[in-house]
Amino acid sequence: MKTVASAAKKYNLQPPQINQSLCVEEMIDMGLISAQGELRDLNNFLKSKKFEQFMEAVAYVLENEALLRPFVERLSNKSRAERQHYEKSRNAFTLVDLFCGAGGFSLGFQQVGFKTLLANDLDRLCTETYKYNHMEIPSPQIICGDIRQLSQYIEQSVADEVDVVIGGPPCQGFSSANKHHRIIDDPRNELYKYFLICVARLTPKIVIMENVKGMLKVAGQVVEDYEAISVNKNGNTYTYRVAYKLLNSVDFSVAQSRERLLYIAVRNDISAALDLRPETVFDLISNYTAHRARYILKDALEGVRELEPPHAMNVGEVDTEEGGKKIDVNPYTGAENGYLRLINQGREIPLVFNHKARYCSLLNHEIYGRMAQGDDATSACIADIMPYAHRNDKFKDKYFRLYADRPCRTITAHLRSDCHSHIHPTQARALTPREAARAQSFPDDYLFLGPYLKTYTQIGNAVPVIMARGIAQVVRQILEQAGEQRENP
Repeated sequence: MKTVASAAKKYNLQPPQINQSLCVEEMIDMGLISAQGELRDLNNFLKSKKFEQFMEAVAYVLENEALLRPFVERLSNKSRAERQHYEKSRNAFTLVDLFCGAGGFSLGFQQVGFKTLLANDLDRLCTETYKYNHMEIPSPQIICGDIRQLSQYIEQSVADEVDVVIGGPPCQGFSSANKHHRIIDDPRNELYKYFLICVARLTPKIVIMENVKGMLKVAGQVVEDYEAISVNKNGNTYTYRVAYKLLNSVDFSVAQSRERLLYIAVRNDISAALDLRPETVFDLISNYTAHRARYILKDALEGVRELEPPHAMNVGEVDTEEGGKKIDVNPYTGAENGYLRLINQGREIPLVFNHKARYCSLLNHEIYGRMAQGDDATSACIADIMPYAHRNDKFKDKYFRLYADRPCRTITAHLRSDCHSHIHPTQARALTPREAARAQSFPDDYLFLGPYLKTYTQIGNAVPVIMARGIAQVVRQILEQAGEQRENP
C-alpha cells in the first residue's frame, strides 16, 4: 500500500474508481486470495480501514497500468511466475550463491547475465530481502537454512550444471598462534569447511570466495584445502588451483573504501583448455579496474532529501516527513551524477526506499553538529561533552564525521548499534540505510526488509554490487573463452 500510495503521490494521480470484481481478479493473480469467497477473510485480517486502503491501492494499479505496474511486480505471484519462466528458459551462465546475505553478490552477477540456480543463508531476514528483490528466482531455490544440512544434498537441489559458486563463509578463528595446528581448522571456521564440501559436490568451473582481510593469516591453509579437492564425476577427475588477493571496492568505482580478500579457484579442465592460472584471473581483474572512474561519498549522497533525526527513542518504524520513510517519493531523478547512473544502470527511479534517519539523542545531536569532516572522538571541539573521553585511547573512532570528498569509510554491520562511526558529512545525523546502501552500490529500488536497525546489518554484510559486477564481467569473459556461448544480459 505504501509503495502504491507513494507512486500515486509522485504522479499526482486522482483517486480511482473501485471495481470490486476487477480488484478480486488482481488479488488472485497476486496470490493474496484464491477465490472471491476469501475477500471477507482478507477484510477481517486487515481490518476495515486498511482493507479499504488496500482495495484503493489495487484500483490505482488497475487504472494506471503503465505507470504503476512496475512498482508491484515483485508483489505479484503471476508476475513473478512469468519472470521465472523466462529466466528458466534462458541459456545463461549459472550461479550458486552460498551465504548469500541480502543478495548484493548475486545481483552483480545477475547484472551481467548470470542465472542464479540456488541461494542460501541462515538469516531469515536476509533471505526475505533476497526473495523480494530477486523475483527471477523461484522461492524454493532461495533456501533459509544451515549449510551443514544443505551440503548433504545440495547437488540434488540444482537441475543444471553449475558454472560458478560464490560466497563468503564467516571465519572468525584467526587469533590462534599455535604452530602445531592449522588455524583454519578452528571450530569457529566450521562453516568454511561446509562451503568447501558444497564446492566439491557441485564441482563448478570457477569459485569466488570473499572474506575479511584477517583471513590472510590462513591463506596458505585455504590453498591447501582447495587443492585437496578431487572429485570423480562423469568419467572425469576434477581438481582446483586457487589464488588469492586483497582487493578494494573503490577500484571498481564503488564510492567506498572496503578491502576484501578474494580467493579464486579454477577447475583443472578450464585451466588446461585456456592455459589459465588463477593468478591470471586477478591480472584480468586488475586490467578491468585500471581505468575505472573513482567516486566519493558526496556522489553517493546526492539526490536524496535532507532529514532531521528523531530525538525520541523507539521510533525506528515510524515514518515522518522530517525523519524520512521506508518508502517515499523521490523528488529527484535518480540520475544526478555518474555514480547514481552507474548503480541504477541508467534508470530513473521515482521512489526511494529505506531513507530514514535513526534516533539521535540531544547530546549526540550536539556532538554531531560541532564536529567537522574528519573529526573523531578526540576532537577538541567536543572535549567538554564527549561521554567516552576517558576511553579515547581505545575508542577514538567510535565517533567519526565522514569526509564528503573522499570515498566512504567501510560500511559494516556494526552500524546497527549506533552509527556514531558514520556521521553524515554535512547533516547532524548518521547515515540512513539508503545512504549506506548507496555506498555499497545497491540500486535505489533495492528494498531491505525487516526491522529498521537490522537493515543496517544486511547492508553492512553485503558484497558491493558494482564490485561483484566487475568480477562477474571478468569471469564471464573467461567462460566464453572456454568455448561457452551464452545469452548476453
